[in-house]
Amino acid sequence: MTNVLSVRDLHFSYHDHHAALRGVSFELCEGDKVALVGPNGAGKSTLMLHLNGILRGQGDVTVGGVRLTRDNLPAIRAMIGLVFQNPDDQLFSPTVFDDVAFGPLHMGLPKEEVLTRVEAALQAVMMSAYRDRMSHHLSVGEKKRIAIATVLSMNPQILVLDEPSAGLDPRARRTLINLLRELPITMLVSTHDMRMVQELFPRTIVMDEGLIAADGETKEILSDEGFLNEHGLEKP
Repeated sequence: MTNVLSVRDLHFSYHDHHAALRGVSFELCEGDKVALVGPNGAGKSTLMLHLNGILRGQGDVTVGGVRLTRDNLPAIRAMIGLVFQNPDDQLFSPTVFDDVAFGPLHMGLPKEEVLTRVEAALQAVMMSAYRDRMSHHLSVGEKKRIAIATVLSMNPQILVLDEPSAGLDPRARRTLINLLRELPITMLVSTHDMRMVQELFPRTIVMDEGLIAADGETKEILSDEGFLNEHGLEKP
């Protein structure tokens, strides 16, 4: 299958000299749906922020065959749809429509193309009826779906989500899981929700102390309770 993301020997330390990433390497192929798990402080969020150049360490990140450099950041960020844990970090426009249209408008697309993309993105997350609502009046679950729509409207190659089920009630969580299952897009999802990992992701990457401790079939990783305990994870 076509390789859409390659991370090679990625290293990164913060200003206090804490090494958050210590030689991380992995690949995603088109259509992969991969869980990224590990204890707090494992380096998961730091890794995700490297995928579209918000953070820059040592090593190589290649998206869709294009190596991430300072000069091509806009192109890379159009290919990587990053959804933050807190949807309020991404929703700041007067209406849902304006939030979802923001990215395509700043890509300089014609009005007709922007409208088409917004409608398609809202339909994909089952939020078409909310286009004229105020984003800050929505529930957390609704906001998370709109935040996903804001990146889908950019037609990314990869959807990267940070703790998408955090803070959701059971119904909203189930709606989100069903949505992620149906979306036909390559996906990397950082989560502590091990039941969601078990149900949704065929492949799991385990991070701990800035390293990849395991990368393989979810079923095999979750069956090893000793390994999970060693890396601060609970068997679902």
